[in-house]
Amino acid sequence: MARQHARTLWYDRPKYVFMEFCVEDSTDVHVLIEDHRIVFSCKNPDGVEFYNEIEFYAKVNCKDSRDKRSGRSITCFVRKWKEKVAWPRLTKEDIKLLKKVSTKGPPPAMDDLDDDSDSADATSN
Repeated sequence: MARQHARTLWYDRPKYVFMEFCVEDSTDVHVLIEDHRIVFSCKNPDGVEFYNEIEFYAKVNCKDSRDKRSGRSITCFVRKWKEKVAWPRLTKEDIKLLKKVSTKGPPPAMDDLDDDSDSADATSN
């Protein structure tokens, strides 16, 4: 079975970056926090394996970072190396998650949305 990325939320604060990996009822949770990256893996109750490896925007203090597991997610408290420096993004690379649509074509035809039986019933009543 292929691995999936866990949905990840992150919050930038003056001293910490909080990361939340959203996997309910997780098992086999492994969190490795290093100075420049985090590696997260776990399984959900259906046996689906989740794996995230993230290169941080800036250096962190891995010795003063922690993680906490709850029934709904795994939260990581990652201590920034340089406090009070805002991170514009979580990752080292400026990755765009949503790609822009480069070409616009004509809108799709909506002819197949009309159902003659419904309109006939409405007019006969």
